[in-house]
Amino acid sequence: MIKNVTVVGAGTMGNGIAHVFAMNGFQVNLVDISQPALDKAIKTITKNLDRMVKKERITSDEKNNTLANLTTYTSSAEAVKDADLVVEAATENIDLKLKIFKQLDELSPAKAILASNTSSISITKIASVTQRPEKVIGMHFMNPVPVMKLVEIIRGYSTTDEVTNIIMDLSRTLKKVPVEVNDYPGFVANRILLPMINEAISALFEGVAGVEEIDTVMKLGMAHPMGPLRLADFIGLDVCLAILNVLHQGFGNPKYAPCPLLVNMVTAGKLGQKSGEGFYRYIPGTRDFEVSDVFKK
Repeated sequence: MIKNVTVVGAGTMGNGIAHVFAMNGFQVNLVDISQPALDKAIKTITKNLDRMVKKERITSDEKNNTLANLTTYTSSAEAVKDADLVVEAATENIDLKLKIFKQLDELSPAKAILASNTSSISITKIASVTQRPEKVIGMHFMNPVPVMKLVEIIRGYSTTDEVTNIIMDLSRTLKKVPVEVNDYPGFVANRILLPMINEAISALFEGVAGVEEIDTVMKLGMAHPMGPLRLADFIGLDVCLAILNVLHQGFGNPKYAPCPLLVNMVTAGKLGQKSGEGFYRYIPGTRDFEVSDVFKK
């Protein structure tokens, strides 16, 4: 039975995953090498819980209990020593993930299941650096984690039925909807989503239409809640590029090659909402945004 959960990485996905586990009664250790990142994560979780209290979705006691279930660490060794499940939520970089999983395998109890929140990288590849490939699995949560219901459950080549069933049931305990998929580049969500985003960027690059026009067509014509260029900013253009590179290299198919405009924007540090500018420019301290000057007509 899973009681103690360690989440590795206190960024946007990591703090959201920690929030959801803690709110559902699990003891959660949130670990990051950066103390400021941990402080920011707890501040974000507290702010989100306060919003839920204000909307009467949870009580003040439930908020306090959630925060009481969270402990932060800058040392992985201490954070994972009693873990039943470790969920890695680090940057979408294969070398970093392999390094983390090798370390987690050495430090975690033999009983522990090791899961990755990767959005595209092979679970089989990640599992290959551990001595427990049968206990390595993908748990791809969607952003924002406390709101989005889907969790892609990715089976590596050696992942057992038992481990898969445990994680499927656990996801339901978190009030999520788990969907089991096999381990191929991009899985399902990003194999479909990122080529669409890339095509939207290509349409902008080729002058077919402007930023707002492309997003409006997809919102009003296809009933998307957010246009693909705004969504790319929200995901992070560097993350979009990393996923497209995984698809392109994994399948060897030129249809997955990232648009040159995306490559240039990431090179220039225009990463979307998190950097303050991407296809849109984001007004600091507000929720307001407008089309970036470079894309204005």
